[in-house]
Amino acid sequence: MPIPESPDPSAIPETFRTWDRHRRWKVLAGLALVLLGLGTGAAVLATQPLLLKPPEEPAIAVEAGRLETHVRYLSETCLPRDWRGPGLARAADYLAAAFQEAGGRVSRQTFAVRERPFANIVATFGPENGPRVVVGAHYDACGEQPGADDNASGVACLLELAQAFGRSAPVQRVDLVAYTLEEPPFFCTSEMGSARHARLLKETRAEVTAVIVLEMVGRFTEVPNSQRYPSAFLDSLYPDRGNFVLVAGRFGDIGLTRQVKTALLGTTALPVVSLNGPRWIPGMDFSDHYPYWDQGFTAVMITDTAFYRNTDYHTANDTADRLDYARMTQVVQGVHAAVTRLAKRAH
Repeated sequence: MPIPESPDPSAIPETFRTWDRHRRWKVLAGLALVLLGLGTGAAVLATQPLLLKPPEEPAIAVEAGRLETHVRYLSETCLPRDWRGPGLARAADYLAAAFQEAGGRVSRQTFAVRERPFANIVATFGPENGPRVVVGAHYDACGEQPGADDNASGVACLLELAQAFGRSAPVQRVDLVAYTLEEPPFFCTSEMGSARHARLLKETRAEVTAVIVLEMVGRFTEVPNSQRYPSAFLDSLYPDRGNFVLVAGRFGDIGLTRQVKTALLGTTALPVVSLNGPRWIPGMDFSDHYPYWDQGFTAVMITDTAFYRNTDYHTANDTADRLDYARMTQVVQGVHAAVTRLAKRAH
């Protein structure tokens, strides 16, 4: 029996009214489950949760005082270390000497920009040939700011990694690279030190196992609501306290992200989260890892999330006394474990 086009509800048999109501609820429930599934899937894909406890990694000895010494030299003695400042060349010499003292094979990738000389400083450990792991951090600062977190913190960790690899050489080649010209006016241009290094690796057909970039790793806090994110969706997935480091990469970097995250979590008590997603997420490609993506290499960034946590970002208040050197030692220990693990797997 057909139902009239514009029925009087009272004229519809109860059987049809009940069936129609049940169908609507089933459709709505189905849509809700689909949306929940999509949201859960997106969350899992983005955050890459570890289902099992990471295996424990031996932690190397790292001195917080040495990290602070490096940061203070770069942010105070070398001030300013922007592209026009005299401190940039002084910082380059300091890094080369520190890498040399650690036992690295030191080289400079030199180039000229606007008729001025600049150089990436490279320290190589382990075998001369074969596949390599690259760990980098930029040593220039924005304008005439001290740049303690941005990015003397990352460079200080790089120097302490050099000490560790100098004491015990990795089984696979490891290149520690201090980049220049990451900050404006050269950011997101082909003049960036990391862009030049990535192009060199591509041109020489270097076999690169992985690239890890350290970008601001010195600011931590337990204050509630101290951590911000670029979207409400990410707000719902991540902690509200800025007490962790983030491992970030594209969807194509998920494998490397998980390996680095696992090693970090297995080495110290420092909280670690990860984010894999598209490059258009604000901040996803705001550092020296993205030029390696452009050249076809797998790369991730380790960061304290920069301006999403550090309110002193690119100001005169980004000073050495505001960094947490104890937790920075944990960053060094975790990255050393990650690089060691990557080198062993690729050997």
